[in-house]
Amino acid sequence: MHSSCMATKTISLEIDAYERLKAVKAPGESFSDVVRRATFPKRKFTGRDLLNSLRERGPLLSARALDDLEKAHQKLSAPPDDPWKSR
Repeated sequence: MHSSCMATKTISLEIDAYERLKAVKAPGESFSDVVRRATFPKRKFTGRDLLNSLRERGPLLSARALDDLEKAHQKLSAPPDDPWKSR
């Protein structure tokens, strides 16, 4: 609901920003409603952050898990048996 007593502020948006807001706006919802329900990440996770995390925590997967993944990949990557080939 909009109240005539509510203070407003006029802003300018570039067309792509406006189109993004418009695309997620539900019927009957105001642009203010869209902005209010939007979530904005505090900070982006960078490649440097990933490297630092790996240095602190170590590898994400154990050597055994990596071996198991490699074996599964090799098995799935092999061509299927040829049913027409004589044995």
